[in-house]
Amino acid sequence: MATDIPSLNISTLEQMYIDSCKRHGVPPNKEILSGFLKAEVKKSCNEICSLEIILDHLEDIDVPPLLDVCASIETSEIEVVDIRNGPLCALQGEYALSLMRAFNQKLQLVDLQDLPFGKDFLRELSRKGLTCQILNLRSSHLRKLNMAGTFMQIRTLNLDFSTSLTSFQDDCFTCMPNLTCLSMCKTRVANLWTTIAALSKLSSLVELRFQKWLCCNDSASPSASSGGNLEDQPDVGQLLTDIDEESYLNQEFDYMDQLANLSSGWNRQVNLRVELSSDTSWNNKEESLQGSSGRHNANVRPNYISHHASPICSEKHYREYMIASLPNLKVLDNLAVRKIDSKRAAVTFSQHFEYLPYNRKRKESVVGILHRREIKDKRSHMRSKNQKPSYSHGNSQYSYTRSLCAAKLGSSATPLLHSLSVSGCDSGDKSMSFRPRQFEYHPSISSLMAFGTLDGEVVVVNHENEKVVRRVSSPGAMNSVLGLCWLKKYPSKLIAGSDSGSLKLYDIEHVPPPVTGMYSGAGSIAFDDFDQLTSVHVNSTDELFLASGYSKNVALYDISSGRRVQVFTDMHREHINVVKFSNHSPSVFATSSFDQDVKLWDLRLKPVQPCYTTSSSRGNVMVCFSPDDHYLLASAFDNEVRQLLAVDGRLHLSFDIAPTGSSQNYTRSYYMNGRDYIISGSCDEHVVRVCCAQTGRRLRDISLEGKGLGNSMYVQSLRGDPFRDFNMSILAAYTRPNSKYEIVKVNLLESCGNGKGYSKSRDSCTSKNMGG
Repeated sequence: MATDIPSLNISTLEQMYIDSCKRHGVPPNKEILSGFLKAEVKKSCNEICSLEIILDHLEDIDVPPLLDVCASIETSEIEVVDIRNGPLCALQGEYALSLMRAFNQKLQLVDLQDLPFGKDFLRELSRKGLTCQILNLRSSHLRKLNMAGTFMQIRTLNLDFSTSLTSFQDDCFTCMPNLTCLSMCKTRVANLWTTIAALSKLSSLVELRFQKWLCCNDSASPSASSGGNLEDQPDVGQLLTDIDEESYLNQEFDYMDQLANLSSGWNRQVNLRVELSSDTSWNNKEESLQGSSGRHNANVRPNYISHHASPICSEKHYREYMIASLPNLKVLDNLAVRKIDSKRAAVTFSQHFEYLPYNRKRKESVVGILHRREIKDKRSHMRSKNQKPSYSHGNSQYSYTRSLCAAKLGSSATPLLHSLSVSGCDSGDKSMSFRPRQFEYHPSISSLMAFGTLDGEVVVVNHENEKVVRRVSSPGAMNSVLGLCWLKKYPSKLIAGSDSGSLKLYDIEHVPPPVTGMYSGAGSIAFDDFDQLTSVHVNSTDELFLASGYSKNVALYDISSGRRVQVFTDMHREHINVVKFSNHSPSVFATSSFDQDVKLWDLRLKPVQPCYTTSSSRGNVMVCFSPDDHYLLASAFDNEVRQLLAVDGRLHLSFDIAPTGSSQNYTRSYYMNGRDYIISGSCDEHVVRVCCAQTGRRLRDISLEGKGLGNSMYVQSLRGDPFRDFNMSILAAYTRPNSKYEIVKVNLLESCGNGKGYSKSRDSCTSKNMGG
């Protein structure tokens, strides 16, 4: 019969430590001896016998003797080991890490708040893991969370005040199957989709925090009928002032210590919240509370205020999205998730979000979709004329394509983003440096794209192999190319216009390849200038094109003769940023102006009066037709995006995109996948939003992040790829000064794990508001 091995008593451990210090020739550390004494006192009081080690009290020479007794602690009376550090820690990261790992299964708490050890320590910690139950990495310098090591024992992870943290690897939490509590207050996490893709791997997660809802007095809260913002109330503002950083730190340590007793403490905490949540008086008081930016949509009680919120909390329907996406969640931001909250979240989610493209309800196997298509093809040949199909296969000719896209898009919330880096035609040529300012996909050749630069060049590239096909410079002064438009019937020709007013037609078939240098532009057709140009567009028959800019006028040009036919004056009350012909009618065009109006015109009616006028609440940045001309898509300042019926201008759909409050947030939107989806981005934000063009539901937000801290990118312009579903390109620039524009290709159907990443940026950028 097996007998239990007697545990080493604490005094024996202490003597072993003293003997080890003698062997290493160092004096025993007084704080470690004190730790042994405190553990013995706890044991005598029938408390949990824990050994606490404060890294601030250690030097590098103190670690080797302590490591010698770590193995003996495994079989001693000490039940758990807690390791903490503070602001005065001078220990090297490698010593600290070796000490943490040496305690093995008895390691309970590792508190590394305000981490002093640097990125190499974090990288090694993430790569190999720890055996602790509670890990506090508060104020760490993690930028993208990628925990790849073994964290099988971890129950609680605190990343509060990690202000560099913006995103997650999709599988960063797969190594934490037992994680139940996660806190990320005051981080820079902002994307709902990439966040949920990572958190959904946590099957045991029951408590999540991106902000702290702190309780305040009922007398300090507005009544339910007032509908006011709690943070607008003077007494609540005083409460916020009274909560200083020190008290918050104390709350955090209390929170970590309470969670050490994971069984009883956690259950009491949750049960108390559930009891309070079921109070009928609270249900009567419940209301939607707007955050400090006016965008917060959390469903909370009126006697709570938000504190230390991460940007993700300001996303519309954030709380409902989280609850609907994480069905096992019991507590979100310190508030219990009740059954009624889950039901409301499910309804809100279905109204405002698409789980998968084309409103698919569940993920499908790519192999299964292909198998059904194969069976359908075979059975369609075998059936007689009167025989009905034995299964449903959908009515749309795009049914299988859409099914495949939905299956592929559902596999990752972090799409492949790749910065376009072009080189010369010969493979030996080095990479060329351009400063793109406008770009357009070719309408009939899937591999070609043209972009105009800040230096007055027009560059045609094969964006698949990243080779320059043709390169044309503008003679004279260097000016930004703001207008580009390919001809449809003559695929080698395109119109280019610069902000100086220069307008030219180029035929790339007559431009030599850029082997010996760029082409000077000789042989191109020049048109009369249009001062302060911002936009050009060719009609469907390649006979005419229009130009608009910083004026109230629009000029009409005849392509075959090279002449300006007419100037339509005073079409708007302010300047006309973008003009667009329809895709199928050669005489119909639309204008959008900063005077808040969008107007439709017809050349056959000698456009003195518009066919109709429709107004936005803000100045319009651009307008475009859907590929079938059924709709007009109008984009105004600060995320006001509307879809209109092209026939009469009636509002078909208003996309519910939260404004930022910035008067300089110029928004641009285009169609993707034909007219199925719209993509929208703004120049004060690093996010591109993908919404269903029929329901307005959000499918995905794409975040642009450059290399290095503080190198977020804003959206200057964007286009959907006309040949590839769920592909687009974004003209983006870094928010830091003296940065250049670059074209970023996005493939929503592929994961970022295969991406090449962003190239570094340099040089200067210009005004954000010109053109489309």
